[in-house]
Parts: sequence; structure tokens; C-alpha cells
Amino acid sequence: MSETGLTALDGEIRDLLRFAAQRSMLPRFQNLADGEIEQKGEDDPVTVVDREVEAFLTEALTKLAPDVAVVGEEAVHADKSVLDRLSEPCWIIDPLDGTANFAEGKTPFGIIIALADAGEAIGGWLYDPQSDRLCHTRKGEGAFINGEKIRAKTTGQDRPVVAVSRMFLTEEQSAMVDAKLAPHYSLVDIPRCAAEQYPRLALGENDVSSFKRTLPWDHAAGILWLNEAGGKAARLDGSGYKVDDPPEKPGLVGASSPAIWDTFMKRLSG
Repeated sequence: MSETGLTALDGEIRDLLRFAAQRSMLPRFQNLADGEIEQKGEDDPVTVVDREVEAFLTEALTKLAPDVAVVGEEAVHADKSVLDRLSEPCWIIDPLDGTANFAEGKTPFGIIIALADAGEAIGGWLYDPQSDRLCHTRKGEGAFINGEKIRAKTTGQDRPVVAVSRMFLTEEQSAMVDAKLAPHYSLVDIPRCAAEQYPRLALGENDVSSFKRTLPWDHAAGILWLNEAGGKAARLDGSGYKVDDPPEKPGLVGASSPAIWDTFMKRLSG
């Protein structure tokens, strides 16, 4: 899909995201019935909202671009072969990012859509339904919030703010955080919602966030948006993120500036 086509899609995608949120998501926030929450795995809930929004967006995006495949989080859970589509032109959907928060009646939560081609994200949309904030980007054209171009800014704190979760860390990795990071940074918890975490890295709230799990529906759009804003997101080995990377690729770090990213990685490896 051409860059001109992407620009024309921004308004249509905003309308789709807003409609999905107002129809399926917001009416059920803090109002889910017991039977509308299931567990896909340990600390991995899925709700009726995840499935309903993904079904709606899959149908709507297919109508917008019939030749573009769709990779949805819930579709992958049902059929792992859907991941094979990541190397071709595809939409990537996280229908309810922050499901654990939503299921507990907490914020933040959002919807994420990325558009990728040949394994590279070329467009991204991160939507906050409660504030109607849309972070969006097109490769090579910059980062935007509700149509206004933005540049990433740091917190400006003497001790940069690092958002880190110990949820998926081993005891050894957690000890490393205490030894190498705690003396130099202000450590805060993650929001458990990539649709919120990436904006925090560009809007002066957080300076760094590290991610052990790098699933494409969580990260493809946010990485592109942050890099286009002038921040930096890359794999731990310094390589760029591709949506069809194998799962054994190392985790990633996002930062409010390339300089902060470089310093953080030096401390991490030192």
C-alpha cells in the first residue's frame, strides 16, 4: 500500500477504532459478566470484547484492503499458522491491549493496529478509547497524535525514569535490575498496556522501558511510532524490530531519546 494510501486511511481507521470502542469496549468496562472472561494461559485472560473487536476490525480492514492479510492476536491463539502471514503485506491487530487491566476493571487499555510489508511495519495506530487519543504514524513521515506531529521528549529528570516489569523476569534477571539499574534510575512499574507505554516514552512520562516478550500485535505499531517521533526502540542486540522475527530473538528496549537508549544499554551490559 502506498504512503498516499496510508494517509487517506488515517481518518477511516480512526472511525473504525472509535466505533469498535464505543460499541463493544466502553459499555463493558467494569461491567463484564462472569462468563465473559476466560484464561488462555497463566496471567493471560481473554474477554468477549477481545473477540468481538477483532472480528469487527478483521472484516472492516479486509474491506478497506482486500489484498492485505490480517493477523489478529486471537486468531493466532486459535491457529498458529496465521503467523505465516507476517512476512507478507498484513494488518496486525491487538483488539484489546491491556486485557488484564480491562478484565479487572482498571485502566489503561487500548486498541493497536499495525500495517506491515515484508516484515517491516509501515503504519501504526495506537488508540486510547477513554481519551479518544490516537497515536499514529507512517514510515518516514513522522509521529502524530490526533493529527498533530510530535517529537519525543525526555522526562528531564536527573535519574531517568525506567518502567520495568519483573513479571516475566527470572530471579537472576531481577537481581540484575537491582544491581545495575536501581542505582542510576528511578524505577516505576509498567502500565501493562503497550498502547499506553509507548506514548509515555515520547510524552515526557518515562525515559526507558524494557520488554522481554516482543509479540508483533503489542509492539509493531509502537516501535515505529516511537522511532518516527525521534525516540529509539530496538532489540537488545541493537538490531531493528521485524514483525516476523523468530520468537528466540532477544527482547527490546524503548527510550525517549537515542542517547538515553545508548546509556541504558551500556549500564545493562556493563
